[in-house]
Amino acid sequence: LSLLDKTRLSNLIHYLGLSHHLLALNFIIVSFGKKSAWSSARVKVTDTDFDGVEVRVFEGPPKPEEPLKRSVVYIHGGGWALASASIYRLVPKVYFPEQIHDVVRATKYFLQPEVLHKYSVDPGRVGISGDSAGGNLAAALGQQFNQDTNLKNKLKVQALIYPVLQALDFNTPSYQQNMNTPILPRYVMVKYWVDYFNGNYDFVQAMIVNNHTSLDVDEASSLRARLNWTSLLPTSITKNYKPVMQTTGNSRIVQEIPQLLDARSAPLIADQEVLQHLPKTYILTCEHDVLRDDGIMYAKRLESAGVEVTLDHFEDGFHGCMIFTSWPTNFSVGIRTRNSYIKWLDQNL
Repeated sequence: LSLLDKTRLSNLIHYLGLSHHLLALNFIIVSFGKKSAWSSARVKVTDTDFDGVEVRVFEGPPKPEEPLKRSVVYIHGGGWALASASIYRLVPKVYFPEQIHDVVRATKYFLQPEVLHKYSVDPGRVGISGDSAGGNLAAALGQQFNQDTNLKNKLKVQALIYPVLQALDFNTPSYQQNMNTPILPRYVMVKYWVDYFNGNYDFVQAMIVNNHTSLDVDEASSLRARLNWTSLLPTSITKNYKPVMQTTGNSRIVQEIPQLLDARSAPLIADQEVLQHLPKTYILTCEHDVLRDDGIMYAKRLESAGVEVTLDHFEDGFHGCMIFTSWPTNFSVGIRTRNSYIKWLDQNL
């Protein structure tokens, strides 16, 4: 089944009153995927829990020249709602900020000396990573750790793969350019945000035209400059696109969903002081992706804060392309994005 077919089937289940459509879609996705841990001769795979949070641990063979291993805490994508339940609980069972609490709790547990020792991990070579909504959670995790004096400098790198980083402007050039692009059209991304916050679907159309952050919404006024893409993006990206800034909008939206303006959900709008001293960062972006500019703007803000950043942009990339690496969907761009990401980790972690 294609993702579109799975979505239609899940909607049918929902309309029949059998289940929430996200629960139904997640059941279908997991049913067609590998559900149980499966080890190979080269990689040991174990399902366990870190302080009550379900995780799947992948352990490679030890290297004679490296008695202690490097390690990545990887947070999967899926709009905070889909794919495996490992690492964090999903919408609609829990909503923001519970997913962040899960990844923080699991990572804190893993970083305990006795746990690192159990897995033979070098405490100075631990990174965090994630794709899409998982990239959002990884970025939020990095910021949370950076503000905790007990956890600062515990992470060597962060690697964000087409991350979703803000919900204030759904009319960046990439949102305008790719509003109807398959896999993740703008309307679907906005609905994922509303689902994440357990908000009202009636707000979706207003949010698509930025009525939630219009000039008369005072709560958003101080944050707009932090994602002013006319200054954060190069002209090769902005092209002839114009900002969509409504004079009057719907202030009720952020009053009912204040989480939209919370830096824990939108790491791109964090204070400059929070961004300083974040670990060395890798951000992968794709041209044919509504989220492209989120990643590019975050790279710019991090660089301005003094963070060493590698921005890895793929002109032929699309959202989710890195998962297309095995037959019959072994796309060139999937293999190239995967290899580029792994090469960076190998050289920097």
